[in-house]
Amino acid sequence: MAQQYEPGQRWISDSEAELGLGTILTADGRLLTVLYPATGETRQYAQRNAPLTRVRFAPGDEITHFDNWKLTVQSVDDVDGLLIYHGLNAQNELCTLPETQLSNFIQFRLASDRLFAGQIDPLNWFALRYHTLEHRSRLLQSNLWGLGGSRAQPIAHQLHIAREVADRIAPRVLLADEVGLGKTIEAGLVIHRQLLSGRASRVLILVPENLQHQWLVEMRRRFNLQVALFDEERFIESDADNPFEDTQLALVALEWLKDDSKAAEAVLAAGWDLLVVDEAHHLVWHPESASAEYLLVEQLARRSAGVLLLTATPEQLGLDSHFARLRLLDPDRFHDLEAFRAESAQYKPVAEAVQELLDHGQLSKEAREAIQGFLGAEGESLLAEIASGDEEARARLVRELLDRHGTGRVLFRNTRAAVQGFPERNLHPYPLANPAEYMELPLGEHPDLYPEVSFQAQQDGEEERWWRFDPRVEWLIDTLKMLKKVKVLVICAHAETALDLEDALRVRSGIPATVFHEGMSILERDRAAAYFADEEFGAQVLICSEIGSEGRNFQFSHHLVLFDLPAHPDLLEQRIGRLDRIGQKHTIQLHVPYLEDSAQARLFQWYHEALNAFLNTCPTGNALQHQFGPRLLPLLEGGDDAAWQTLVNDARNQRLRLEGELHSGRDRLLELNSGGAGEGEALVEAILEQDDQFSLPIYMEELLDAFGIDSEDHSDNALILKPGEKMLDAGFPLGDDEGVTISYDRDLALAREDMQFITWEHPMVQGGMDLVLSGSMGNTAVALIKNKALKPGTVLLELLFVSEAVAPKALQLGRFFPPVALRCLLDGNGNDLASKVAFDTLNEQLESVPRGSANKFVQAQRDALSKQIGAAEAKIAPQHAARVAEAQRRLAAELDEELARLTALKAVNPTVRDSEIEATRRQRDESLAFLDKAALRLEAIRVLVAG
Repeated sequence: MAQQYEPGQRWISDSEAELGLGTILTADGRLLTVLYPATGETRQYAQRNAPLTRVRFAPGDEITHFDNWKLTVQSVDDVDGLLIYHGLNAQNELCTLPETQLSNFIQFRLASDRLFAGQIDPLNWFALRYHTLEHRSRLLQSNLWGLGGSRAQPIAHQLHIAREVADRIAPRVLLADEVGLGKTIEAGLVIHRQLLSGRASRVLILVPENLQHQWLVEMRRRFNLQVALFDEERFIESDADNPFEDTQLALVALEWLKDDSKAAEAVLAAGWDLLVVDEAHHLVWHPESASAEYLLVEQLARRSAGVLLLTATPEQLGLDSHFARLRLLDPDRFHDLEAFRAESAQYKPVAEAVQELLDHGQLSKEAREAIQGFLGAEGESLLAEIASGDEEARARLVRELLDRHGTGRVLFRNTRAAVQGFPERNLHPYPLANPAEYMELPLGEHPDLYPEVSFQAQQDGEEERWWRFDPRVEWLIDTLKMLKKVKVLVICAHAETALDLEDALRVRSGIPATVFHEGMSILERDRAAAYFADEEFGAQVLICSEIGSEGRNFQFSHHLVLFDLPAHPDLLEQRIGRLDRIGQKHTIQLHVPYLEDSAQARLFQWYHEALNAFLNTCPTGNALQHQFGPRLLPLLEGGDDAAWQTLVNDARNQRLRLEGELHSGRDRLLELNSGGAGEGEALVEAILEQDDQFSLPIYMEELLDAFGIDSEDHSDNALILKPGEKMLDAGFPLGDDEGVTISYDRDLALAREDMQFITWEHPMVQGGMDLVLSGSMGNTAVALIKNKALKPGTVLLELLFVSEAVAPKALQLGRFFPPVALRCLLDGNGNDLASKVAFDTLNEQLESVPRGSANKFVQAQRDALSKQIGAAEAKIAPQHAARVAEAQRRLAAELDEELARLTALKAVNPTVRDSEIEATRRQRDESLAFLDKAALRLEAIRVLVAG
């Protein structure tokens, strides 16, 4: 007996019908490889449970050859497992069409097949199918798609950058916002939107080792992205030829890749659509030499279509270092350091002129000359219009300057000065007597900033605990009692200190506290954070270790206790940044206890007096620590007071000088471009408006009910979802077999990270929609209609057709031609009543019919129903044709305009790449070709009988 699958046979995927008609490539006994030529996708399935349906046409069916001629089937032969169709073409000539030559864009009338085979679905499933089609169509056209669903407060500059970057074909940009402005969120939004739109499907994220966990948490928590964390162990244990090809989203430590040549070779060979590199300022390059990390990233950047570099200090490390980043993005454009220096000097007077225009509304003679020199005759006419009071001309001038700005397209930089909405900070220092037990500790090689760790390491048993004599503990208990029910975040450098502090609070005060450190699993951290966030029954205090708090947002609290101080100003900024974020409603209260006559006292003075790092962000901190580090370390422990004071004064003066340079070098032109000039604010408003609508909870209730998922109240604005006894499909993406807690409320989800934040983009919603639309669920129904205006026995036929174009996801045809349900409601005379009777109005008048009775009725009416189905397609065809024509017009107009803009821009700004223009032209031509093949598909049928 021949095996079930043979190469060349045509099958359709039950779970991904949009892939079109598939061809069996190989069937090796266990694995099945199927090519979907319409979209260029290949899939592998296990033979014994492949989600595939064999495509067989019967006499009377009309089929299409891949050269687009049609054949009406008269007979079918099976030759060695392959079907050969015989019949008549349009010219009435006898022809043969082997199944291997069928069009990849062929139609499947599965709804009518199921109806006449007696496979009739529950009534509510039909409505669910219709509503799913409606929502899917709307989402694909939404300009919020990929931006509105993250677990983050919508912030204007982040949304503007994410949309601007993610909507480019293969973006290559430097995200250089100042500390605390959310570069990781911007990168996550770009990745998410590129994945959802199909512009990228394989993403590699390279980060310093100490940030791996933070990125993993951020990507999973905020964007529901299942990122695979790669390390040596995972790489060695994989049995794949190239382990990196097994995942779409890989997160890798740069240090490991640099040291492991085999892993580096594999990652270079894997092929990525988008490369993301965090802390890119650590990549060292000079015209004569480059670090191993830089060279590795350079190789990856050359092989990846899109590149995203993240750094908080683009120009701070000097123009050469800035050039080094830019040449990773575009080595053709940024190939000569001297030329770049000369070009940069040219932009400074223009940026200053823009600053003048924005600050004072008018221009000095020098500023006018700078703009005229940059824009030529066009600049002169715009300046004349501005002088006559034309506000629009002023906006147009800024836009023109932005478009021509040398790095305006590849560099985005927002500063705290330009972005409003940050809280103020108050500092409360508490000098405390240094206990004798610490004074007696032997001096080590390094200044002892954490004496409790050294003390505990010397104790054999439990008899002497440091927290029984350390005055900071007594002070902490008193402070917490004074603050009563106010939420307080305590951060210390080590997990051991955090755990000991929790013990101390429990034994000595009974104050409800919870702890949060790197030794805990993500789930345990979530529970601790949720216990802290709970207003009514939660902990008053959360004690974090340095690394445990990374990537978390505790801005519902505004009291921060720095129980000790970290050794680097960047870490101090990260600690304060847990509370000091856009959206924080209160002034941040910073409490810093420290031991007098110790390294702690001097470090406090260094951060406060030299770096001013408590009351303000310290963009120069890294550079100053680097410069003064050799003098700082020996003096921290004690020694010469005069030398110490000199060091503090020198560092303060250098900081003021660097800050002055940074401020005068502020490029307002670049900040304007990065801020989005109002576009970001419009996106924020649209997202908040979407959050306020009830359409998602209403749809989810319908979806969960159909799949047998039970929901019960958890608390205000939160629900618990659990698999019900009659759960329909074990594949429903609930996220946990036991059940999950969800909320549609953004503020609650931000405070409670143990809850799933449900939006239209959430995997549960998208996965549920896919389950509805990819199978046959709800594509047939029979119902009784209760309406006195209809004579009993009257039959109405409701049909849903989908007007769609099957095309590769990366073309994003959904923006212009989303699959849309076209509805037809035929009466006995063949009139279409759909425009007169709305779907939901009709749906409320229907009652279910037992399946047996429904089937008997359909069989009795089979011939009449078949004729009506044929007539309905003819009625709907003109609507489909009009949609196609309008989509072609809109697509050509938009992409022609974009091509013209890019071409004009290329003439004045070399950062526009030829490849970008060529890709846009190719997208236009291919999209129009796929629109030519757009087709109508019968999606669902409902027979209505008046009772």
